[in-house]
Amino acid sequence: MASRSTSSLCTTALLLLVVSWAASAFARNFYQDFDITWGDGRAQILNSGDLLTLSLDKASGSGFQSKNEYLFGKIDMQLKLVPGNSAGTVTAYYLSSNGSTWDEIDFEFLGNLSGDPYILHTNVFSQGKGNREQQFYLWFDPTADFHTYSILWNPQRIIFSVDGTPIREFKNAESIGVPFPKAQPMRIFSSLWNADDWAARGGLVKTDWTQAPFTASYRNFNADNACVSSSGSSSCTSSSSSSDGNAWLSEELDSTSQERLKWVQSNYMIYNYCTDAKRFPQGVPPECTMS
Repeated sequence: MASRSTSSLCTTALLLLVVSWAASAFARNFYQDFDITWGDGRAQILNSGDLLTLSLDKASGSGFQSKNEYLFGKIDMQLKLVPGNSAGTVTAYYLSSNGSTWDEIDFEFLGNLSGDPYILHTNVFSQGKGNREQQFYLWFDPTADFHTYSILWNPQRIIFSVDGTPIREFKNAESIGVPFPKAQPMRIFSSLWNADDWAARGGLVKTDWTQAPFTASYRNFNADNACVSSSGSSSCTSSSSSSDGNAWLSEELDSTSQERLKWVQSNYMIYNYCTDAKRFPQGVPPECTMS
């Protein structure tokens, strides 16, 4: 009986070892997916690749970028922002292509004086043209814990979400002459930098360097539902559909999500370029009139 029991224990231990190895082999981590691009040691990958931190001091900020380029995707990242008096700092997390007519999809987090809310700044560039800013307060303290910031980018629309709640939708309006990002692969970038010439109350509040170093943290990156682009070819085929797990390629907001979007925009939006008549005296951009 003892030998049979020992054999069983050995088999169980071996199975657990195989399962553990398989899990580690397929788990995503920052070493696999990202390169630290600047900051002279101020950016660090920690906890065996599970955590990445960016830091900013008076000498320099820091940043990273994805190893892969993507042409459409559903991309999640959890961030915990700079706590305390972060006025003057900007934590940028965005997708961008290269060149003078680049495409870009932006989350930017504008730091604050202690007690004031962070401002979440969003923008969409297509063929080098942006000026499509929408800004929000958040309904929680983004420095107290990690929260998930997501971009859904498919041929029909771009949806910005926070913890699964949509905050902004930018639809493909090529039918009325508005360029849409759909031809240029984009990398994921993030940086923490000093922007006290404009970021806090229009530049009136300067960075308090006695609070440095400022640190933002990242974890749980997920781009499993994304098309990796390499040498002109894509990991998604032209016939990709919901039947092969690519439902996100045609995903749109259902009625519940539309209600949540309205709730955010009614209660937390603080700037919308589509309602800025002073900025656009000849009329707001054409995509603003789409339903």
